Amino acid sequence: MIKNGEKIMGSSAPVKVIKKILITQPRPETDKSPYFDLTKKYDVELAFHPFIRLEPISSKDFRKQKVDIVNYSAIIFTSRHAIDHFFRICEEMKITVSQDTKYFCITEAVALYLQKFILYRKRKVFYGSDGTNKSMFDVINKHKENEKFLYPGSENQQDNEIIGWLKNNNCEFATPFMYRSISNDIKDLMSGCEYDIICFFTPSGVRSLFDNLPKYKQNGTKIGAFGNNTSRAIEDAGLTLDIKAPLPQIPSMVSALEKYLSERIKRK
Repeated sequence: MIKNGEKIMGSSAPVKVIKKILITQPRPETDKSPYFDLTKKYDVELAFHPFIRLEPISSKDFRKQKVDIVNYSAIIFTSRHAIDHFFRICEEMKITVSQDTKYFCITEAVALYLQKFILYRKRKVFYGSDGTNKSMFDVINKHKENEKFLYPGSENQQDNEIIGWLKNNNCEFATPFMYRSISNDIKDLMSGCEYDIICFFTPSGVRSLFDNLPKYKQNGTKIGAFGNNTSRAIEDAGLTLDIKAPLPQIPSMVSALEKYLSERIKRK
């Protein structure tokens, strides 16, 4: 029995070969990116094309939210974009962030990115063990007493699971937005080539797909997602989710693709 061109248990039909993978993010700046190890190891072609672009919120519009950054002792970061725009707003508004501020980050990579803006000290920078919200919550829970949390992000994309946890744990917090996600024009990209796998990293990326192609049908294309909100957006759009990260032992989209491709080889 064949489903979407793949072998089902009990059938001798071959597994569909994966040749083209679309990563809905900019191409890595260096060829040393682990993504390119996949191209050599599994003979796949990777295309990089961001489905969204970020538009900064002006300091004038930020002031309308009536959030005084200096009143918050801890900051939650789930992306490098949030870090960039947080410190941009601080610079534009001439705000000096206290050296005692604590930073809670979704992954070690996000935490290390803070070195671009602050003197990195482990006693004030924390991150989860496996890239999941739960592991970050475990860390926050150890340090949340007497802290006021700031969770900056996109106007149209913030993690409701994080907000729910802060509410349920009676934390004092604010969720200001500092940038917004705008859909890129991807019509030519999607009409000119068929991809075997498309990997998404934000709900806004999923929205961009349908902004451009309202009648999009999956038709056997495998879909990957990074983050719970992205996974939820894919399923809410009526698509089938095949590849998910982060998970324990699968901290990145690269490692999720590695696992997926290696398992397909075993099934041949």
